Amino acid sequence: METDTNVFSGLEDLGFEELSNMEIYKKDEEEKYDINTKKEETLKIKENMLLYDKRMVCPVCASNFTTRTVKTSGYRMKKKESDFYIKYDGINPYFYDVCMCNVCGYASMKVDFNKLMEFEIKRIQKTITPKWQGRKYPEIYDIDIAIERYKVSLLSYTVIDAKASKKAMNCLKLAWLYRELGDTKNEEKFIEQALIGFKKAYLNEQFPIYGMHENTIKYLIGELSRRLCKYDEALKYFSEVITSQKTNIKVKDLATDQKNLIKETLKKDEENVIEDVVKNTKKGLFSRLFSF
Repeated sequence: METDTNVFSGLEDLGFEELSNMEIYKKDEEEKYDINTKKEETLKIKENMLLYDKRMVCPVCASNFTTRTVKTSGYRMKKKESDFYIKYDGINPYFYDVCMCNVCGYASMKVDFNKLMEFEIKRIQKTITPKWQGRKYPEIYDIDIAIERYKVSLLSYTVIDAKASKKAMNCLKLAWLYRELGDTKNEEKFIEQALIGFKKAYLNEQFPIYGMHENTIKYLIGELSRRLCKYDEALKYFSEVITSQKTNIKVKDLATDQKNLIKETLKKDEENVIEDVVKNTKKGLFSRLFSF
């Protein structure tokens, strides 16, 4: 006797025909997909609870708008890297650090948003606003959205010829985001631009700069130089920080650590060069010995 595998057999008279292929349980892959989807949705809900809309007035066009902002209780520092990049648990406040007017296109890091002079406003109105096409963002930003917003911010800083420190900090934050993506090429590109800007700021601007005093900026210049393998320049700045009587002890320790790291790197490089020379010498010797 043939077994009827249709668990829904007997419901035909109720209008439920052709249910023989319907399975009670989803396949593992479908189940896994549903679980992952639910996890993502849960994370988005949690992240959205850590955000709020802050009311703003654009200094360029006087438009009223809201900008997504992270609650101060919404993020927790995981670790701090040697160029001051902070890794966070959960929501990343760097994603929401740029304030952008969707009407005129003016954008900047939030700390600088209202710091515009009349001639700077006119430059935005002349150069950015006529070309601006509004952009509607979702409630929760991802890293690609954050990068886009930082680039619009950098454009505004460039158009108004803002202080070098502002452009440098914007570039440094872009470098950090590309680091999160593992995009070394773009990370180094923006570190290079940040380095140029902080050097100019060190020579021409008053301290503190974004909360950093003279020797902290000098340390940062050294560290960015180190990350670009400009070791002579990095050692120069680190040494000045270490020998200065005005340097904060934490910054002095950082400079000492990074200076020692360079020395270790150079030592390894030298050992590798010697090893390569020895190998090539032996190879050449054997070639001559056995070339008949």
